[in-house]
Amino acid sequence: MLAAAALLGCGGAAQEVVGESKAPPAPDARAVPFAYRSLDGRAVSSAASRGRPVVLVYGTIDNLLTQAQARYLQAMAAHDADRIFYCLVLVDPADRRELAELYRQNLKLTFPVALADDDTLGGRTPFGPIEAVPVVLVLDREGNVVLRRLGLVKAEELRASLRGL
Repeated sequence: MLAAAALLGCGGAAQEVVGESKAPPAPDARAVPFAYRSLDGRAVSSAASRGRPVVLVYGTIDNLLTQAQARYLQAMAAHDADRIFYCLVLVDPADRRELAELYRQNLKLTFPVALADDDTLGGRTPFGPIEAVPVVLVLDREGNVVLRRLGLVKAEELRASLRGL
């Protein structure tokens, strides 16, 4: 059951997920192009990740589940960032860039972290609406969505969805 906390300061589009949640609609079977720019200038895009599976997380700076998800990703990236493209898109406004930088540094995240564009801040992404965070996506080598989950996804489940990709 999905229980949502207070609306975030990003146009009221995203909410914090508390506890377990039901799965969002089934993943689309077609490749989905996406493009963001990381805080340090790296491309966070379907083009930059071409040929590798992708783990993409939408979250917010002040969401504890996003922080936990980022830590899972960092632990995984320490072992296989050369094979899998990990990235975090923070659904926070541009005026929180400095805070986003501190977030990335304090969590010692080595994979790309980007701030959302205006469409994403409005809750619209290439992968459908972001109504709560975190949203975790796994894409295959061709960019097809193989997993879309609302809420915290543990490393074991992520690894299982990445097997064979």
